[in-house]
Amino acid sequence: MTKKDIILKVSDDTNIKQIDVKKVVQETLNCIIEALVRGENIELRNFGVFKTKQRKSRTGRNPRTGQTVPVPPRKVVVFKPGLEMKKKITYV
Repeated sequence: MTKKDIILKVSDDTNIKQIDVKKVVQETLNCIIEALVRGENIELRNFGVFKTKQRKSRTGRNPRTGQTVPVPPRKVVVFKPGLEMKKKITYV
């Protein structure tokens, strides 16, 4: 499912114009991204939690040459599904 599919579904279900739904969906995603950049957690009840996690530096390996390469530390986004989502996905 793509962002466009979500917009079409919400628009059909709510009888709101697609352009208006698109603005709301995009602004919601922008708010989530901005909060993650600031290091905040995003908790959406019954859906899940988005947060950033710091990965340590490590030594990697170039698969072509086999040469060891240092991999610098970096932040990554992690998602932990909420209880309701876990239940629905588990029983599908």
